Amino acid sequence: MAGKSGAVVHAGGVEEHLAYYVRTFNAGDADAINQLYIEEAVSVWEPGKPLSGETRRANLAEFLKLRPELSAKIRESHVTSDTALLSVDWRMEVDGEGGTRESFGGLATDVLRRGADGNWRYAIDDPYGDPRNEIAG
Repeated sequence: MAGKSGAVVHAGGVEEHLAYYVRTFNAGDADAINQLYIEEAVSVWEPGKPLSGETRRANLAEFLKLRPELSAKIRESHVTSDTALLSVDWRMEVDGEGGTRESFGGLATDVLRRGADGNWRYAIDDPYGDPRNEIAG
């Protein structure tokens, strides 16, 4: 996979996938980020409002204009064959109204699939997928 930067992702484990996702996200490279999702992926970036297809891609591109800075760490992973279920602790800062930085985070529940090329891609990306999140919908 290659993004605007031309960097190629080599097949690796879910930890490498998450590390690459964070670097790519923080670089604001929407093209590279979208390559980390299967075509029919669902993202729930706002609790109770799943997005997919072009709507998901457009929402991501718009959000990246806020210059988000993400940090994330896998709390738990369960991998079997070509499917992985991850619980991920994450924090994010974005430009808020008035130029101030806003910080938020939570515990994500994500489902990944491994492609024929060996790379993991999100099938379901739900940053608010755990009821213990500090931000409720």
